[in-house]
Amino acid sequence: MMNRTAEAYLKPEVIRTVSRLDLRARFIVEGFLSGLHASPFHGFSVEFSEHRRYTQGDDPKDIDWLVYAKTDRYYIKKYQAETNITGYLLMDLSESMAYTFRQELTKFEYSVCLAAALAYLMVHQQDPVGLMTFDERIRASLPAKSKRSQLANILALLAKAQPTGPTEIAQNLRRFASMVKQKSLVMLFSDLLTDPQPVIDAIRMLRFAGHDVIVFHVLDEAEVYFPFDGMCDLKDPESGETMLVDAAGIRSEYREALDELRGRYRRECLATGADFVPLDTSMRFDKALVEYLSQRKARF
Repeated sequence: MMNRTAEAYLKPEVIRTVSRLDLRARFIVEGFLSGLHASPFHGFSVEFSEHRRYTQGDDPKDIDWLVYAKTDRYYIKKYQAETNITGYLLMDLSESMAYTFRQELTKFEYSVCLAAALAYLMVHQQDPVGLMTFDERIRASLPAKSKRSQLANILALLAKAQPTGPTEIAQNLRRFASMVKQKSLVMLFSDLLTDPQPVIDAIRMLRFAGHDVIVFHVLDEAEVYFPFDGMCDLKDPESGETMLVDAAGIRSEYREALDELRGRYRRECLATGADFVPLDTSMRFDKALVEYLSQRKARF
């Protein structure tokens, strides 16, 4: 895979979308992030102080002019969180993440675009965010920070990352848990092409430790819709072995197996209070993010 610049990953259309929908302000504060704080499943808590008197040093832009019109006094509307959300982006560098059939972005590049948008949102919300990349072992990590420079640090590290080898998702989730004791928002980006039970067990362990978990299951468009015809070579992501199959003959069986896998992750994540987000590379990643945030906002 070509090594891209950090700027290439934070697509201009993401910034425009974020600005247009005001995700950085009201939507994120009162929707996505406040949902994480307030949810009874996740152990975070918030205190909403609806209004307080304006004092010297407050930003005049925060004045609630409707209240002023009724009371002839200056009040500002404030959101106060008892605990900042600390986020960690966990990026799978397995060789299979470098795959694309006919889409512009590989699964890895798609995941990086999504992770970049989430990092942007968190940094601009002044919530600390960190990064861990892994395959069989942890390849790189950045501790969570809320400084504006953190976004550039995250993107620069992702720009250098290469998805080239086998992976150990469950083992690295456990390593993460041993490294990070503070309750955090854990965002995993992976195609999950491995034995699901150890991964499910690791997700359950993270939840038991008090972490909030979002699993972004990123597959290539071809892996979801199986657009192949005739005889084709299929590669087993775990063993690396290939076999020649009749595409039409196995299409129905393949799709059934994929639906079963996604359904299993969805059920297990729901049971433990984690979020499972199935994605494929034919979906505009910024649209997928906005839709997901909207769904999450609606649930809390």
